[in-house]
Amino acid sequence: MEIRKELKYSNDHEWVRIEGDRAYIGITDLAQDNLGDVVFLELSEVGEELSAGDAFGTIESVKAASDVYAPIAGTIVEVNEDIMDEPERVNDEPYDSWLVAIEIDNEDGLEDLMDWEAYEEFCQEEA
Repeated sequence: MEIRKELKYSNDHEWVRIEGDRAYIGITDLAQDNLGDVVFLELSEVGEELSAGDAFGTIESVKAASDVYAPIAGTIVEVNEDIMDEPERVNDEPYDSWLVAIEIDNEDGLEDLMDWEAYEEFCQEEA
């Protein structure tokens, strides 16, 4: 299981990469491994406002379908169209395959995310 040090993590196994006032969100290596082969993505549209914990899409795999949740509040400003055309990239490159970018409403929500060490410990406790 790969965990990248430069990212933040939610307890729903989403990762967050902060770039200025934007947050790029995807699913972790562990999440994609648990899902199995991803075959379809359905994501919310640009302009949708999200509160932390809101579902912003569904990932379908050969095993199951799973919602993806916003780890922080914001407005979707970009959807990764490339990943929609090649959903299997979520399995091959989970940390390079962001799903949506949101404009961060309030940076206070970032405090609720885990750094890589806390996320690693969280995953070990879940196992």
